[in-house]
Amino acid sequence: MNFKVGDEVVVIAGSDKGKKGKIIKTLRAENKVVVEGVHMVKKHQKPTGQETGGILEIEAPIHASNVMIIDPKTKKRTRIGHTTDTKTDKKIRIAKKSNEKLD
Repeated sequence: MNFKVGDEVVVIAGSDKGKKGKIIKTLRAENKVVVEGVHMVKKHQKPTGQETGGILEIEAPIHASNVMIIDPKTKKRTRIGHTTDTKTDKKIRIAKKSNEKLD
């Protein structure tokens, strides 16, 4: 999976198509991401010693194939490519549309 926490993404499929947000959690084993403000579900919470119970709205994970990263230069969705940095010989992520560095 090419996504990291803090990446700005747009949803390209599903009921939340077109919504934008930041990734707040990645679930690499399941190939899913949690995006803030996207795929909100209601969770019924029992009261505990410190917290009151009630119905909470939380973000649920969505599949990584349903989101695309936003290009920092053009502000449009793009695919992610990889290349090596010439100075440090490390693998870096780039935006395919503008060849901008994503990290």
